[in-house]
Amino acid sequence: MQTVRLALHAMATRFELVLHGEDAVYLRAAGEEALAEIKRLHRRLSVYDPTSEVSHINRNASETPVEINRNLFSLLQMASDLHHSTDGAFDITVGPLMRCWGFMGDSGSWPEEAQRKEALEKTGMDKVELDDSTCTIAFKRDGMAIDLGAIGKGYAIEEATTLLQECGITSALLHGGTSTMAAIGTPSPDEDGWPIGIADPLDQSHVLTSTTIRDEAFSVSAPHGKAFQKDNKIWGHVIDPRHGYPIQGPALSAVVHSSATVCDGISTALLAMNQTEVNKIAQKFNGMRILCAYSDNNVLNLVSNGFINKFKDSQ
Repeated sequence: MQTVRLALHAMATRFELVLHGEDAVYLRAAGEEALAEIKRLHRRLSVYDPTSEVSHINRNASETPVEINRNLFSLLQMASDLHHSTDGAFDITVGPLMRCWGFMGDSGSWPEEAQRKEALEKTGMDKVELDDSTCTIAFKRDGMAIDLGAIGKGYAIEEATTLLQECGITSALLHGGTSTMAAIGTPSPDEDGWPIGIADPLDQSHVLTSTTIRDEAFSVSAPHGKAFQKDNKIWGHVIDPRHGYPIQGPALSAVVHSSATVCDGISTALLAMNQTEVNKIAQKFNGMRILCAYSDNNVLNLVSNGFINKFKDSQ
């Protein structure tokens, strides 16, 4: 059995790919083709590249419907479906709120109420028109923009994994920044799947729990990163697009599903959801496994659908 490891920096993260098989030369060729697909999608989806198709949409869709590539249109339709499935908790138009709260390139600050309301008026997939007959997208409000950062990495991993499967690869794991990944087969014939550890959000040096994935995808999200303090509370960069405030309470969300795109989007949305909403999501997606951790005075309260046995085993 041969093992080939490859890596690529794209979408502001490091993608790593490990492949197992009999022919190292073939494994490397297939792996390089898969990573080239991620690079291509980065150029199409990046909101920071002024030549990307997404940037073209953001410059023009408030003025006139913009015709786009059919694959990108399908991705936007999926983003719209996820928006509705999560009752608005997942939203690729959240950019105006991120700017309003000062999280674009800074650690954030509390906005004026009028600013928050104005940003909310420019946020929401209900203000985006997707016309399947013409393959066009249009914005109903000036100042709107889409950002696929919460779904693009999962989509790129899913497309690359599909390419590997078409090449006949039967054992591989591809991840982007260790937060979103997809598995093909198992590491070896005597293993059930690829082992995945989930760090304790209150102590990153410890593993909260673990699971395995086989011909599945996994994504984990947490409100780490840019944040500021106000009224003895930490306000982070994850914003609930439904009311326009940074989330409070959720410390981590993890999702296993057949689609890396869905995993990426849902793990983001779960951070903006309460425990009742989390249970509803698990019922909407067949076969989905979910783990959410809520922090209350540095004590974790876990909501699990499919992870709970693994959690007990890890204690």
